[in-house]
Amino acid sequence: MAILINASGIRKAFASRPLFEGVTFTIEEGERIGLIGPNGAGKSTLLRILASQTTVDEGILSFQRGLKIGFLEQVPTFSANATIQSTILEGTHDPDDWECIAKTDEIMSKLSLNDPLVLVHDLSGGWKKRVALARELARSPDLLLLDEPTNHLDMASILWLENQLAEAAYATLTITHDRVFLQRIANRIWELDRRNPNGLLAIKGDYVHYLETKEQLMAAQERREVVLKNTLRRETEWLRQGAKARTTKQQARIQRAQDLKGEVGELTYRNQVRTARIDFQGSEKNPKKLIEARKISKTYGNRSIFSDVELMITPGSRTGILGKNGCGKSTLIRVLVGTEEPDQGTVLRSDQLSVAYFEQNRESLNPLTTVSKTLCPQGDYVDYRGNRIHIRSYLDRFLFTQGQMDMAVGKLSGGEQSRILIAQLMLKQANLLILDEPTNDLDMATLNVLEECLVEFSGAVLLVTHDRYFLGQVATQILAFGDTNQEKNKITAFASMEQWEDWYSQQVMSSSNSLKANAKNTLSNNSVSSKKKRLGFKDQREMDTMEEQIHQAEKDLTEATAESMKSENLSNPIRLMEITQKMNQLQTQIDHLYLRWSELESMLKE
Repeated sequence: MAILINASGIRKAFASRPLFEGVTFTIEEGERIGLIGPNGAGKSTLLRILASQTTVDEGILSFQRGLKIGFLEQVPTFSANATIQSTILEGTHDPDDWECIAKTDEIMSKLSLNDPLVLVHDLSGGWKKRVALARELARSPDLLLLDEPTNHLDMASILWLENQLAEAAYATLTITHDRVFLQRIANRIWELDRRNPNGLLAIKGDYVHYLETKEQLMAAQERREVVLKNTLRRETEWLRQGAKARTTKQQARIQRAQDLKGEVGELTYRNQVRTARIDFQGSEKNPKKLIEARKISKTYGNRSIFSDVELMITPGSRTGILGKNGCGKSTLIRVLVGTEEPDQGTVLRSDQLSVAYFEQNRESLNPLTTVSKTLCPQGDYVDYRGNRIHIRSYLDRFLFTQGQMDMAVGKLSGGEQSRILIAQLMLKQANLLILDEPTNDLDMATLNVLEECLVEFSGAVLLVTHDRYFLGQVATQILAFGDTNQEKNKITAFASMEQWEDWYSQQVMSSSNSLKANAKNTLSNNSVSSKKKRLGFKDQREMDTMEEQIHQAEKDLTEATAESMKSENLSNPIRLMEITQKMNQLQTQIDHLYLRWSELESMLKE
């Protein structure tokens, strides 16, 4: 395969803080690379370097001549008053050229962007991401860079994006911490971490293979550290004896001991695993009932957001809220906590209710304020659990270095900014935590710690997330907005992920049956209204078995979907990835079957 990009010994630093150095890699045609690593390792910076938005400090970076690169940023930006069509045309070489316009129409059709004159500003976050992706595809890229593309997407949009990337003809480099998504879209894994030799660990294969290889590498490194420490201890004892001779042989042994000390130090650093220490403060007073909603409804204009919702929130309850973007999840939360009133029904709140809120878009963070002043505007101490703690010691809990403490918040990575918000929440006593997409940008180690902390929290938790694994680990009850037109304003409550699993499976089956019925009706109507044409023997045989093939594939998909929601699989990432990969293959098979059915139907009408 042709090499698209070649990097040798590249380095990038901000002020005196190096992000990475000595990094060497190649990107070849057709590769689908997943880029992971701890927050602040420089993943987004690396993508901006490859997109030519910033430069390296040292090293050599070369691009294939004429290489076309698309870059889907975490938060895409759009021109003022831009429409869907005008935005996509920005990606073409000439917006007035009829071939470019035709290409734009083709891309909009493929991505189901059916109303070209709609203002991008009026779209939900998921549809904005889709428009931004269409703009990058209009560039006909050889390499597409994607920075946390699943952030702010609902489940339907995530599945759509998975299919797009899994079938892409161009090479992709994707930053993501979504383990299921990563497994389905990558055939090579890069881990950017200063603890890796030369800063980058590259594993050929999917995420499951990376986990297995990484575990073996870490075990080997730990064994080598033990062996070298024992050797160093013996050499140190020999040196302490004060060797008399200063022969060449003994001088060489002394030098080897010094080299050995450096190697042991390097291995100790690589094998060290540090995680953020998260521990929310529960309120001293926890009434039996925090919030009780009685048949509440909310309407905006002619649109019903939800109706007849009944909910009890008590200490220890952890409620997950699921639904498509724009369905009304945030509205429901605002009505529950009292920042909006319901149109019908009553919400009773305890006088002792105290709320801590993790906002999705980090609006409360001032990008110009330093990290330390964001948490401690006055003085140098914070009050945590009744104790005065120096701000530097407190920030160390969240893995911030001494150099970062006086850095402006706007210069931090997305994951580091999320850790700042968590640090703010920990300073506030609360008996209700509201977390709106807390998994966005956080690295996998921090996600694991956050899961454990929420499970142990003495108060109540309201959690909005599309991370199925995270939700399965934390939530004790689920509120799900309906997906169908008939149930859009209906919120269904479930006691567990298992109950939600059955309901979701029925939704999938109902949608598939509806699609199949429409296809059957179309075929039946065409057969009656026009003289039936004869197909060849092979095509006719394929047509005769088509319905049976679709039925079996949809049955297998329903079973796999149900399997993916079982608690034992939700708690087993590797097994969950295997199942979701199978689901992706089945969905692709079903789509191809329906497409082929349509082609055969068209042949009958010719």
